[in-house]
Amino acid sequence: MTSHAELEHLRQRLSDEGDKTADFFAGLAPQAWEAPVYSTGPGWHVRQVLAHFVSAERSYLHYMRDTVNGGAGVPRDFDIDAFNAVQVEALSGLTPPQLIEAFRDVRRGTCDFVTTLQPLDLERIGYHPWFGDESLRFLLKLIYRHPMLHLRDVRLAMETGAPVPDGEGYASFARDDDRAGGQ
Repeated sequence: MTSHAELEHLRQRLSDEGDKTADFFAGLAPQAWEAPVYSTGPGWHVRQVLAHFVSAERSYLHYMRDTVNGGAGVPRDFDIDAFNAVQVEALSGLTPPQLIEAFRDVRRGTCDFVTTLQPLDLERIGYHPWFGDESLRFLLKLIYRHPMLHLRDVRLAMETGAPVPDGEGYASFARDDDRAGGQ
């Protein structure tokens, strides 16, 4: 399905999942924001996970625009770990309400970007530092699935009171319904 209906479906999923993500964070008690989420990797706390969503989506929106304009997407030598360390730290001064609003803003920007696309744009290929060369369709789906994965980890860490290992199952989660042609 490469059509205007598919574009609208993607925009709606981005919007709906963005609302769910923002609402989850808005419902947290103040002390929950400093709860540890990951025991490995960057060792983020809840606040840093939301900062990661903001920085990653801001940057990826830039690279998706580049892809639509004929560019390659993320540079091949992009260091995702260094990016995350620097960008998450850069947002550390924001309060939880400011982070939530920043996330809502960037997600609105992504949804607005989708409204500018033509169906064939979804076939354009851009580079992703974890997944390699992928279609814009895949990358847009990844944007709404990415927070779902991390929120699963946040919920588990908060329910158990113990941080979880970072990144396990990420590759399969991102592709779950792509291989079956799902949305």
